[in-house]
Amino acid sequence: MGVGEIAGLIAAIAFAVLAGFMIYPLIRLGKMFDQIALTVKESGEHAIPALDEGVTTVKQVNKSLEDVNRISAAASTTANNVGALTDLYGSFLGKPVIKVASAVYALKSTAQSFIAKNAGDSVHKGE
Repeated sequence: MGVGEIAGLIAAIAFAVLAGFMIYPLIRLGKMFDQIALTVKESGEHAIPALDEGVTTVKQVNKSLEDVNRISAAASTTANNVGALTDLYGSFLGKPVIKVASAVYALKSTAQSFIAKNAGDSVHKGE
């Protein structure tokens, strides 16, 4: 055996030892990838029901919001109707009441003036 053959044999043994040391981390890396794949699969199995539950919750919230929108629209319509009725009663009853109050005030003023004038005439006749 020559020096070249011994050097080749040492290089082959060193490569085999290096390959042996590299196998262990590669095996661990393979196990880690298997574990990651299993975790992703389990997460997917648990995530789908959670997503379905989230979709159901969103649908229920949307339905509740539709109900709230209907209620607020009805309340708005009621408020508008009450406002219109208030305006109607104000115009229907307000003007006649003002006219009656004016007529009563005029009648009162006329009666007071007439009474005061008659009282003044009787004082002048008595002199």
